Amino acid sequence: MLVDLKVNGKHVVVVGGGSESYRKTLDFLEAGAKILVVSRSFSDGIKGLYQTGKISLQEEEVKNAASFVNSFDPKPDIVVALTNDHEFNAELIKYAKASGCMVYAPDNPAISDFILPAVAKVGEVRIAISTEGKSPAMASVLRQRIEKLITQEDLLQVKLQSRVRELLKQQVLDQKVRKKLLYRILEDAKTKKFLKEGKLKEAQEVATKIIEKHLRDADKLQET
Repeated sequence: MLVDLKVNGKHVVVVGGGSESYRKTLDFLEAGAKILVVSRSFSDGIKGLYQTGKISLQEEEVKNAASFVNSFDPKPDIVVALTNDHEFNAELIKYAKASGCMVYAPDNPAISDFILPAVAKVGEVRIAISTEGKSPAMASVLRQRIEKLITQEDLLQVKLQSRVRELLKQQVLDQKVRKKLLYRILEDAKTKKFLKEGKLKEAQEVATKIIEKHLRDADKLQET
């Protein structure tokens, strides 16, 4: 089961400063987390994030997992183990869990509280791809394939649906009716044509007319 974990404003400690740390740190940054990266050395990507003020760094070679976890007051919300030492990662996760932190170790999904799937990102569309930790490489390949399938028309349809939903909430009380209208607009040939041509404004005008017609028809039924 894929769950969108809300980490906005949460304190995340990432132990390890390599390329994998950089990629995972970017994921947490995009989600709005406050991040401290702890390592004896840092990749150029990590250094760049620090130099632009996006993350904090702590230059330290962590040797004792228990002492390291206990040094935090308050404890971080999430601890991410990304060192090259598989056994140390497991030990770090063990003590972090015991302290009430959520934990994540990419090299050991079985002891992690969650996994970070590969995410296809095109415009405002996000699609998660997970192999349950069995093949990160294949998850990345599938992500690239999916990104190629999403068109500009699809992205404009997302914007149109968002605007129409807000309009419907103001004018149509019945949720089931709103859903039917949204699908009617989604499948409307004129709307699709305008979106394919990149004409969002014109597509919205067509959608508005569909809603107005529904409201007129509903009023006539009430009058009879």
